[in-house]
Amino acid sequence: MAISYFVAKTDPETYSIAQFAAERRTNWDGVRNAQALQAVKAMKPGDRVFIYHSGGVSAVVGLAKVAGPPCPDPKDPRSWMVAMEFTAMIDPPVTLSGIKASGLFNEWALVRQSRLSTMAAPEHFVDWMRSKYPKLKI
Repeated sequence: MAISYFVAKTDPETYSIAQFAAERRTNWDGVRNAQALQAVKAMKPGDRVFIYHSGGVSAVVGLAKVAGPPCPDPKDPRSWMVAMEFTAMIDPPVTLSGIKASGLFNEWALVRQSRLSTMAAPEHFVDWMRSKYPKLKI
């Protein structure tokens, strides 16, 4: 079974990568946008998720693994959630300005739709991240 890759955004003041690293596991919830919900519903256990801080310096700051199948959010009937396990910090973080400056991802929703909270990550981004962080198990 092929592994898929996604990006999930969080405001670090609401839920930071440091908090996720300390807790080791979380239910990723609060997604309501229809396009972002499609991404959440497409996640499968074992898929990888780049965690992205969207407040302050926008950047990819960590990596997680999908730990269970997506399911309806019991706190919000309009939303779905998925369990995730923290896997790694990305240090130094990969800034959105650096992603844009590469010129390689102009068609990607991360660059084109800044408000979209959750999305698939294209394979060429995954390869690019592997080349930047060869010691990280991406």
